[in-house]
Amino acid sequence: MPATEFQPSNFLTRISTRRNQITAMDPNHELELEDLELFQRNVSDRFADLLDHPGDGGLLSISWLRKLVDAFLCCEAEFKAVLIMGREPTQLTKPPLDRLMPELLDRAVKALDICNAVSAGVESVRHCQRLAEITVAALENQNPIGDGQVKRARKALGALVASLEEKDHGGSHYKTPERSWSFGRRGATAAVKDRPTATFRSLSMIVGKNWSAAKQIHAMWANLVAPRGAELNGLALPVYIMNVVMVFVMWALVAAVPCQDRVGLPLHIQIPRQFAWAHSLNGLQEKIGEEWKKKEKKGSAGLLEEMQKMEKLSQGLIEFADGFQFPVEEEGKLEEVAAQVKEMAEVCRRMDEGLVPLQQQIRDVFHQAVRSRSEMMELLEHAGKISQPMM
Repeated sequence: MPATEFQPSNFLTRISTRRNQITAMDPNHELELEDLELFQRNVSDRFADLLDHPGDGGLLSISWLRKLVDAFLCCEAEFKAVLIMGREPTQLTKPPLDRLMPELLDRAVKALDICNAVSAGVESVRHCQRLAEITVAALENQNPIGDGQVKRARKALGALVASLEEKDHGGSHYKTPERSWSFGRRGATAAVKDRPTATFRSLSMIVGKNWSAAKQIHAMWANLVAPRGAELNGLALPVYIMNVVMVFVMWALVAAVPCQDRVGLPLHIQIPRQFAWAHSLNGLQEKIGEEWKKKEKKGSAGLLEEMQKMEKLSQGLIEFADGFQFPVEEEGKLEEVAAQVKEMAEVCRRMDEGLVPLQQQIRDVFHQAVRSRSEMMELLEHAGKISQPMM
């Protein structure tokens, strides 16, 4: 997959050029309204593409999640340009931004913890991939299939299903009395470190035993109110849009990737339909919510398309292994197993190509959020000093 499909460079150049030409920006200036309109249009187009063109892997596949994260990074870059590029810092301390900016920064902190949890979840999916690859290696192109190959495959499949069941029951493998906070807390860590072949339980230091992905999403969505009246023509609108985009992307990642305690994760986040950019976000929510209702009730390790296929194929191969007798005389049965193994190999290939880049993109989101938060806090601090009365 290309590094990025949605390049924000033209938008950033446009704003940079215009802000350099205008020394004192009027918050209601006609050019600024054009920037806000273009930002909304870009957000709408990106998520409409995710809705209408999910790609070969389909909705909630690894390739789709990569497009989702890429869209978020582009929206975040353009949002920051609209908000702070060439702008007088004191504008960010005036109502309603004096209330909205701290709320945005707080949501960014909560997003960092979700990034850590999702990155660990991707690592657990990679562990499942390795077990599936053992199964494929044992059964692929074996004619005839012998007892040794079936026993090796059955052992790997047993470990794979056990791992899936472990995640079904609340992610017990993440539980630990220790906590590695993301940002602004004692013992903070900058990012999730690479772990070559770690098992699920070795990832447990990412979040504490009482941390809940569902509660984190609820906390991010709480008290998020859409702007009204004159606020729709000011900076309150892009701040609201970025908040919504952030919560939606974190919600989708938690729904797709196995994370600790997703019980109670909302199936739908209310986004006012009067905004043109909300149409595609609401459409995506409806589709993901439908998948959640169909699959999560059965107990599954996330809605990730490749994991769903792997889980289904594993059950079929286990049935074959448990009833295996050498030699297999049913030609139809051998063809069915060969087809399942081939499909499992394709799932492993897609995971091999996409999981590491996806994990890196999650880290990119983490680091970009840290940088943006620091920049905004510096601007707010500077604006506070400017607005202080002279003694």
